[in-house]
Amino acid sequence: MTSELDAPVSGSDALSANVASNRWSLLRWFGASATLTVPQAAGPVAFSLVALSLTGETSGGAAMILAMTLAQVAGAVPLTRLGKNLPSATVLRLLVAFRTLALASVALCTAYEASLPWLIAFAAVAGSVNGAASGYLRSVLNHFTPVSQLPRALGIAATLNEMTFVLAPVAASGLGTASPVAAVLALTALGAVPVLAVPHAGSAHITDMHPAGGSILSPAIVLWLVCAAAGSAAVAAIEIGAVALALNLGYEPAFAIIFTVPLCLASVAGGIWVSVRNRMATRKTVVVQLFVMTLGSALVALDRSIATTLVGAVLIGSVLAPLGTYYSLTLDTLSSPRRRPEVFALLRTANAVGIILASAALTMMPLSTALIMVTGLIGIVALAVAIAALRRRAHDHPG
Repeated sequence: MTSELDAPVSGSDALSANVASNRWSLLRWFGASATLTVPQAAGPVAFSLVALSLTGETSGGAAMILAMTLAQVAGAVPLTRLGKNLPSATVLRLLVAFRTLALASVALCTAYEASLPWLIAFAAVAGSVNGAASGYLRSVLNHFTPVSQLPRALGIAATLNEMTFVLAPVAASGLGTASPVAAVLALTALGAVPVLAVPHAGSAHITDMHPAGGSILSPAIVLWLVCAAAGSAAVAAIEIGAVALALNLGYEPAFAIIFTVPLCLASVAGGIWVSVRNRMATRKTVVVQLFVMTLGSALVALDRSIATTLVGAVLIGSVLAPLGTYYSLTLDTLSSPRRRPEVFALLRTANAVGIILASAALTMMPLSTALIMVTGLIGIVALAVAIAALRRRAHDHPG
C-alpha cells in the first residue's frame, strides 16, 4: 500500500509550489532592490556629517559623493564584464560584499579620525561597483518573472526606490547627529542586505524576451540611455538646487523640502500607477511623458512663484517611474541575455551622468541658466524620440 508520502506530486501541486517559489523569490528581490541603493541615498548626509566631524566643514562629504559617483561611471562596464561567465546572483553578491568592505573601511577611518583623502579613496572604491551591481540585480529579475509581470515588478521597485531615497537621508541625519560612525555603519549594514536577500537565479523565463542582436551601443540603446540621463538631470537639478530655488523665491533654506518632497511623492504615485496598470507603455505615450517632463522642467526654470515651481516638480516626478520602467523594458528587448547586465549597468551609469551634468551646471552657472540648460536637454531628447517614432511609423506603414 502506498503511503501519502510516497504518492507522486500532482501537476497542480507542482504548479502551485512553483508559483509560491517565484513569489517568494520576487519578494526577496524587492528587498534586495530597496536596500541596494541605501548607500547612495544616505551617503550625502552621512558623509557630510563625517566630514564635518573630522574637518569642521561639509565640503569633504561632497567630495566623497563625487568620488563615489565618478567611480561608478568608470567601473560600470569593466566590472560587469568581469562577471559575465558567472551566475548573475553570484556576481551581485560578490560586488555587494566588496562594497560592504569598502564602506566598513570608511567607518573605521572615521572612528580613528583618518585624513580625508583616505575617506574619499574608500568611498570611490565602494562606488565603483554600484553600476555593475545594479545591472546584475536587474538582470536577475528576468530569471523568475515572466514578461507579463515585469511592468508591475518594476513599478513596485521604483516605488520602493523612491521610499529609500526619502527615508534613508532622514535616518542618516538622525543617527549621524549622534554619531557619524553609526550612520556609516547603518548604511553599510543595510547596503549589505542584497548579499542575503537576492534570490538564486534560475532560467524559467530568460527566453521570453526575444532579444535583438547587434552592438551593445546601437543607436536605439544610446537613445534610451540619453533619455535616462536627461531625466536624471532634471530631477537632480531640483534636488540639488532646492535651497537656491527657495532663496530665490524669498523663503528660508529650510523650505527647500517643499520642492523635493512633492517631487518624491509624485514619483511614488507614478510607480504605484505603473504597478497597478502592469502594461508596457506605447511609444506615443512615452513621447507625451517626455514632453510632460519638459514642461515641468520649464515651469521650474521660470522660477516665478512657488505654485509654478511646485507644479513643475510634480509633473517631473509623476512621469519619472513610468519612463524609467519603459527604458528598462525596452533595453530588455534590445539586448541579448548575456549582455543584459552590461546594458542595465549602462542605464544606471546614464542616471549617474545626469546627476553629474546637473551638479556641474549648477556649480558653474547661475541657477536660472542651469535650469534652462536642463530643460533644453530634455526637450531635445523628447523631440528625438518623437522623430524616431514618426520614422518607425512611416517605415511600418509606407505610403
